[in-house]
Amino acid sequence: MTTIRIGTRGSQLALWQANYIQNTLQKEYPNQIFEQVIIKTEGDADQKSSLTNIGGQGVFTKAIEDALTDERIDLAVHSLKDLPSNNPPGLELGAVPPRASVEDVLVTKDGSSLKTLPQKANVATGSLRRRSQLLNLRPDLQLHDLRGNIDTRLHKLHEQNFAAIIMAKAAIIRLQLNDVRYYTFSPDEMIPSVGQGAIGLQIRSGDTPIKTLIEKINHQESLQAVTAERAFLNKLDSGCQFPVGAYAVIQEDSLVLKGFVGSEDGRTVIRENISGKAQNAEILGHKLAQKLIDRGALDILKQCNHD
Repeated sequence: MTTIRIGTRGSQLALWQANYIQNTLQKEYPNQIFEQVIIKTEGDADQKSSLTNIGGQGVFTKAIEDALTDERIDLAVHSLKDLPSNNPPGLELGAVPPRASVEDVLVTKDGSSLKTLPQKANVATGSLRRRSQLLNLRPDLQLHDLRGNIDTRLHKLHEQNFAAIIMAKAAIIRLQLNDVRYYTFSPDEMIPSVGQGAIGLQIRSGDTPIKTLIEKINHQESLQAVTAERAFLNKLDSGCQFPVGAYAVIQEDSLVLKGFVGSEDGRTVIRENISGKAQNAEILGHKLAQKLIDRGALDILKQCNHD
């Protein structure tokens, strides 16, 4: 029997995701042999530079995609929010398991909310999307760049005396970090990153055996939601990091999609929403992006890229 090679990054969270996928597949196919192949990406090699400076999109995924294209692995497991909205030629998003929590959280030493942080508090985040929305809510905050794995970020909260850091709630839940104190932003208060909380299974286009294998663990509602979000991002996409977010919810056969584009300083924020049939997820994503473009979103994003 052929061994199925699962490509993953080597971070604690990435390995949790790869183990989750492998264990879920193993339950479906008890006689199949799986093995994990750990791949170091550009984002793993350089954990000090700003994500914007080292290329933004794709820094956590390109090396894994190359391994998939070169047939060194058979299946790639990604944090979907890291995966650019355009698949490289010959690759496709094959499945999305049930999505976890999508929210961002404000991690503090005592569980403070955003409102109760002191004036001009030092807050750290590596995300332009979070930066823009934070400054829109609290223009007084002093924001700092934040890189590194989950443990590194939590250590920096204490070692560098930040009042707070921003993280994805899904990471805290998946790694069972029960001693971490945090305030949860609602998705309306801070619109999440495209694909946040979702795991993306990427395969080679036309690889019918692997496609059939992973279809058993696909969650259709999660796939439809992220398809809308990724279509939204794709229409706005400049290939750079910029302050943009989207979040889709499936309610029966309807999809509600909310999107955001903002300036890095938070002074300009555009939000829009759209709803329609879930099977039209991609069309809805493009339509929502167009609504934001009509309100000047591309001018904001061009300024971010220029900066």
